[in-house]
Amino acid sequence: MIPLIALLVGAILGLLLQPTVPPFLLPYLPVAVVAALDAIFGAVRARLEGTFSERVFLISFMTNVVLAVFLVYLGDQLGVGSELSTAVVVVLGVRIFSNLSAVRRVIFRA
Repeated sequence: MIPLIALLVGAILGLLLQPTVPPFLLPYLPVAVVAALDAIFGAVRARLEGTFSERVFLISFMTNVVLAVFLVYLGDQLGVGSELSTAVVVVLGVRIFSNLSAVRRVIFRA
């Protein structure tokens, strides 16, 4: 229940305060959000399957975000930033949908 309340409070604060992102961070924000969503859906799946660990979630969350941002940064340095950014989003998107389908199977037994 606490994570749900924290999510709602964070969303409300974001809507009310409307924070701005510095321009140099803009290319990294989308992949960081997708990487965070991947970790969250993985945690939901683990919770429903009874294998959830807070430690694993925190490590997965941080590792996903840092690695995704690093890959986009590396792509920028190599001159292929948008292509590598797209690749990261596609890979993490596939993982998100995989976890979502596993959640659906657990919830609906289908």
